[in-house]
Amino acid sequence: MSDLIVKPTNIPDIILLTPRRFRDDRGWFSEIYNERSFAQALGDIAFVQDNQAFSSARGTLRGLHFQRPPKPQAKLVRAIRGSIFDVAVDLRTGSPTYGGWVGATLTAEGGEQLLVPRGFAHGYCTLEPNTEVAYKVDGFYSPECDAGLAWNDRTLAIQWPIVPEDVLLSEKDKSLLAFSDFVSPFRYALSTALA
Repeated sequence: MSDLIVKPTNIPDIILLTPRRFRDDRGWFSEIYNERSFAQALGDIAFVQDNQAFSSARGTLRGLHFQRPPKPQAKLVRAIRGSIFDVAVDLRTGSPTYGGWVGATLTAEGGEQLLVPRGFAHGYCTLEPNTEVAYKVDGFYSPECDAGLAWNDRTLAIQWPIVPEDVLLSEKDKSLLAFSDFVSPFRYALSTALA
């Protein structure tokens, strides 16, 4: 039996992964990341950094963020306390799902993880107070390549599970670009999600 449950989404390059938990009367144990088992699902993505974010309030929204070439990032995202609604938006021109998005609820209790490949914008909102998110990236942070799109863009029409009045944003995220004004540096390739 595999220790990793892999579930496809409606955008093939985005996948939901859930490591198996081994439970007994003390609690549970899980391999959160195992290079061998994850390689079967993720291919040759090599993660170089782990990030963690804490949000004290429900409705905290971070995103939609991405890094432009030449330093794009893939992310493997999970909630380690609380829960989030996690979103990835396809920014690859020529993709049959360009401008499409996938949303998934990730919970600390369930242990789900979402792969957000290079060429996708990423964002999430917290579904409960005191939520912590951890994610791996396959490229280091690059301020000069840092970019984003408006979380509530009408063209993207993301169905966030919170009302706009409850959304808490950073000053940076309040002024992100509309999708209609965005010229994508990412290109779609049939065999890979890399930029």
